[in-house]
Amino acid sequence: MSIEQPGTSPLDYNLVTYPGSMVEYRGPEADLSLPNILCLGGSETFGRFVLKPFPALLGEALQRPVVNLGVLNAGLDLILKDPVVNMALGCADQVVLQITGTHTMTNRFYRVHPRRNDRFLRASPALETIYRNTDFTEFHFVRHMLGVLHETSPDRFAIVVRELQEAWVARMVGLIDRLEVPVHLLWLAANPPSDSVGDWEPNNDPLFVTNEMLEKVSKAAKSLTVITADDEELENPTKGMFFGPREAAVARIMPNVDQHFRTAEELADHLD
Repeated sequence: MSIEQPGTSPLDYNLVTYPGSMVEYRGPEADLSLPNILCLGGSETFGRFVLKPFPALLGEALQRPVVNLGVLNAGLDLILKDPVVNMALGCADQVVLQITGTHTMTNRFYRVHPRRNDRFLRASPALETIYRNTDFTEFHFVRHMLGVLHETSPDRFAIVVRELQEAWVARMVGLIDRLEVPVHLLWLAANPPSDSVGDWEPNNDPLFVTNEMLEKVSKAAKSLTVITADDEELENPTKGMFFGPREAAVARIMPNVDQHFRTAEELADHLD
């Protein structure tokens, strides 16, 4: 896969797959049987549109093997179920776990694609009952579906959000508790954590994660690093990024090179 920025060379992610999984990870290929610092997460950890994402910068700073198993559009479903991640966790001596949105996981209301967790597969009978007049066959992406549900009935939508939040906390705590190595949580987003979900905003990632939820999850982790866009990064959100003309809108909501550098610097202070 390559992504171009107008007037520059393509950015080659050197995608790799590992035995036992169809998921494409960012290269270069790593030896997952060796001790390492393992970075898990979605598009931000993968490093969409940037030449050197924070896992690569972290490895240079610490002079230690750092494995990037971030996946485009991934959420907790992939992290919990992918066999490559489970294999890599067996050799990792520390884990950096990016906070991903609550919507990118199968729950009692709907199912998501096992590899592309942003893809909507089908609604459960419970959700079809709550939204009796909604045609769920029209949806292909989770955010689109959630936006329609919110517009249809904000009150019923609150029930869906509450289910996502409770399931997310339970699964995050369960994941951290079963790991026998230090887990360092990472909030890498444009905005800082909030006390409430606020008004519906489809790009307000990580979707529906509040301060209260972070506090519950971070009690089981060794550290929590919060990286948000500063004023300079907000003024130039695509600094140093590679993208095509049709991907400019997506690039603007991804961390730019400065945010990746700051992420690596702050994580390095927490890692042993």
